[in-house]
Parts: sequence; structure tokens; C-alpha cells
Amino acid sequence: MEKFIRQFFKFGILILVASTIFSSCIPIKRIKYLQQEVEKNDTIRTHFNSELIDYHLQPGDNLYIKVNSVLATSDNIFADDKGSSSSNYYSDAGIYLNSYLISKDGYIDFPFVGKVYVRDLTVEEAKELIASIVKDYIKESTVVLRLALFNITALGEFGRSGQINIYQNKINIFEAVAMAGDMTSFAKRDQVILIRKTSNGSKTERLNLNDVSILESEYYYIQPNDILYAPPVKGKNFAFAAFPYALIFSTISTTLLLINFFKTN
Repeated sequence: MEKFIRQFFKFGILILVASTIFSSCIPIKRIKYLQQEVEKNDTIRTHFNSELIDYHLQPGDNLYIKVNSVLATSDNIFADDKGSSSSNYYSDAGIYLNSYLISKDGYIDFPFVGKVYVRDLTVEEAKELIASIVKDYIKESTVVLRLALFNITALGEFGRSGQINIYQNKINIFEAVAMAGDMTSFAKRDQVILIRKTSNGSKTERLNLNDVSILESEYYYIQPNDILYAPPVKGKNFAFAAFPYALIFSTISTTLLLINFFKTN
């Protein structure tokens, strides 16, 4: 009977250790980006992406517009340096308050001009439009026009989920993932959901970041107001974020004590 009990406990500890190990490990295949590329032996490969789609301005976007002129600031009716000496002028709040909001009807309210329709224009097209209007008022002038706030949102299994402010014209999806602190080991990298605002509403697309073809996808480049959602793998709540050495050693110690107890009784 004593021998049976010892064998039973030995078998039980093996089952416990094995189940703990398997439940705590995430297969490497799930967490490798660009798997076909990583497994190649050659070091130089070129992927062409001709799907970079210029962003079209939408209601709710904020435009930073600055009119430069050879005229003195006092003679430039479009000059606006109010608060430019303040450190808050260049904060997100300052940029928002000193930018031009596109209304739900697609207009911005430009000083001395009135309403200008910019909805569905690219940034470059909007710049050319404003420049053509400004020239009727100031002959020697140039216009700087940019998206004032380029934000994206990362949700789900990211190291740092939340809203991310982008201070450049464009980024790709891997740059966005890096800004969000990379994905956790529990993220479904082959089922990342992209939510993108369009003129007709919002559309969703499932992206496979394990597949090298993402480099040539039309969704490789991120657009303003995009939302990235990284869903968790099944059974995340039953898995361990780190290998549970303490639990295993504790279980082994307890089992050995029990075996020793039955030996001495």
C-alpha cells in the first residue's frame, strides 16, 4: 500500500509539473513577426509597397496653418503669434487651441476669408487651396499646413495601451506597435484588428503580423485616428506571464514531505 501511495504521488507530481509548464508557455510560432522572412537564410530581400494611400481630411481633424510672408508681421493679416512665446503653445492642448477644426460639414473657419471646404482633400491639396486663397490677400507668401494632432489608439494586448500621439507625417504598423510597447506574449499577432474611420463610417480589417505579406498590404501604413486591437489568446487567464519556478519548487517540496510522511508512518 505504501509503495502504491509513493508511486501515486510521483505520478501526480509529474502530471502537475507538465501541466504547469504547458499552461505557462506560449508557442514561439504565435509570437514571431514576419515568420517567412525570419526563417529565410538570405539577408537581403526587397518588398515593394505601392499601397500608401494619402489621408483624406475628415470632420474632427485639426489643421495647423501658418502663413509666412516677406511683409512685416504687423502687415501680415494672417500672422498669428499670440502665445507663441509660451511653452504651452507647443503642448498638445496649445496645438489644439491654435489649430483649425474641421466642422461636421467639412469646413474650417479661416480668418479674413471665412469658411473653406477641405473635407476629403489630402493635406497637400488643402495646402494648395489655402495658398491660392492667401495669394489674393498677400502676394509674396507661403503656406505651411499640417495635421495638428495625429493620434492613434492601441487596445488589448499591448505593453502600453491607450492613445498615442504621432509627430510625423506617416508611420507603419510596426512603428505603431513599437510605440505601444510591443505586443505581449498573449497577443494574437495573426488576428490584429484595425479600425479605420472613413467618410462612410468605420471599417474593420484583420491583419496578420506573422505573415510577411503585411509589408505589401494597403494597411501597412497607419492613418490618423486608426485603432489597433490586439486580442488575447484563449486561456490567457489560466496561463502565467512568467515561468512559475516558485510554484513548481513549492509543489515538489510539499510532495516530498508527504512521501516522507507516509514512509515514516
